[in-house]
Amino acid sequence: MALLGALGHSSRRKSRKAHYGAPSSLRRNIMSASLTKELKDKYNVRSIPIRKDDEVLITRGSNKGREGKITAVYRLKYVVHVERVNKDKVNGQSVPLGIHPSNCVITKLKLDKDRENILERRKVGREAVKKAIEKS
Repeated sequence: MALLGALGHSSRRKSRKAHYGAPSSLRRNIMSASLTKELKDKYNVRSIPIRKDDEVLITRGSNKGREGKITAVYRLKYVVHVERVNKDKVNGQSVPLGIHPSNCVITKLKLDKDRENILERRKVGREAVKKAIEKS
């Protein structure tokens, strides 16, 4: 995990405390999802923190293969809600099913200026590493 420095500890107890007691700003990074092959090639970025209005494909669990738009990012519970992925309660009420972002693949990004800057920054870093490897 990339955040091992921020949360990392060799003690299971302390790692769990750090994970479940993490502030919202760190939870954003923990709640990252990988990109599809096409998006990885396009942006030269492997994963990115998930956000509302991204379109995802669910890759694990009983809803595997379902696609939809993110309707909510529930940082407190470490889950995202995908449109049309619901569970029917006994009383007939429908509630959104929480899915962990690691079990999703982003198929379409909601791009704004900030997000484009993030992608560009990470792309530049990746390319610099590639060049350094090629030189040595």
